[in-house]
Amino acid sequence: MSVAVPGHAGVEASPVRGDRLTGGAPVAQGPWFYCLKHNTVETRDGCAERHRLGPYDTREEAEHALQGVAERNEKLDQEDREWEGR
Repeated sequence: MSVAVPGHAGVEASPVRGDRLTGGAPVAQGPWFYCLKHNTVETRDGCAERHRLGPYDTREEAEHALQGVAERNEKLDQEDREWEGR
């Protein structure tokens, strides 16, 4: 059985067997990716890799992908400023 992925025309994901915590509903498992094209978190069955960041171990990590990129960029920009000021 496959399930259509919202926002991704023609893309289908295979649900993972549900458990007691979800009332038997399918539960997607990682790895997780952040889609830059749709600004959403998706599993490996999502968009092409050129449109996404990851993989991340957890959905939460993927949800904060852009924050992590901004923090790394700021750190590198600061290092560049320090290097140029020598």
